[in-house]
Amino acid sequence: MSGEASKLIENDDLWGGGRSPFSVTYGKMMMWFFLVSDALTFSGLLISLGFFRTGVFGDLEGFWPVGEKVFEALPGLGTGFPLIYVALMTFLLIVSSVTMVLAVEAGHRNDKKSVTKWLVWTVIGGFFFLGSQAWEWYHFIHGSGGYYISANELVVDGVDQAGETISYTVAAGEKVYYGAEHGHSHEDHEEEGHDEHHGHEHASNKKISGMGGDGHNDHAEEEVHEEHSPKVLYLNKYQTSIVTVEDAGTITKLLAAKNENLPETSGADLSSNEYGPQQYANFFFFVTGFHGFH
Repeated sequence: MSGEASKLIENDDLWGGGRSPFSVTYGKMMMWFFLVSDALTFSGLLISLGFFRTGVFGDLEGFWPVGEKVFEALPGLGTGFPLIYVALMTFLLIVSSVTMVLAVEAGHRNDKKSVTKWLVWTVIGGFFFLGSQAWEWYHFIHGSGGYYISANELVVDGVDQAGETISYTVAAGEKVYYGAEHGHSHEDHEEEGHDEHHGHEHASNKKISGMGGDGHNDHAEEEVHEEHSPKVLYLNKYQTSIVTVEDAGTITKLLAAKNENLPETSGADLSSNEYGPQQYANFFFFVTGFHGFH
């Protein structure tokens, strides 16, 4: 193509129509259109994200979550691996790009066997990347325990990120976060309640206690409440100033201050967000969705 583009073309032929400027093929020109439009769209999303992140459209500093605390899970291994899965996905994307380049290079050499080999590896890497992104979306949407809103201001003791015990003032209207294990146990409890409502294991449930009537029901409810009550609560869960509360008495005190008029929030979608400002979830879906789709 470089040799063709360097040929001298008469002005009448160049501007008279009927041929491509600079002798560029139609397929090559459309590929450049795609690359430029793709770069402009992605740049627009990232620039908008930067504007929101830096507080141009509102003071979000201090509320914007820390990425290491949001994306710290690995499939089958739980949490405690900050950004490891993100790094793995980036590595897969780079490797699949390299194998595609190797396939093109082999095509220039008319090496059909190598082209097939590198294309197969590219497809495998692409499927792994899309599968990883689907899991990341699932985990992000599902949430990590959720939060409730405190109705009252109260002072509690907790442990900061450095491991020091501190006194923390919970403001009225502040978010109090559950741990990830609470979200799973809460779902299991809802499923059990759904089964009991339809009569499943009804007979065995009556045998939990020798008590009968209302006494038995109250006793069973107390056992269920104790079993599914959170073992840990967090304040500023997705910030560097996270405070962990594990004392049972303090947890009871925090739960007693829960605003029952406001619903609990778990996970994220386009209308709610456990992790921080709603814009954070919206940009996550649009940026990663656009990236994975194209």
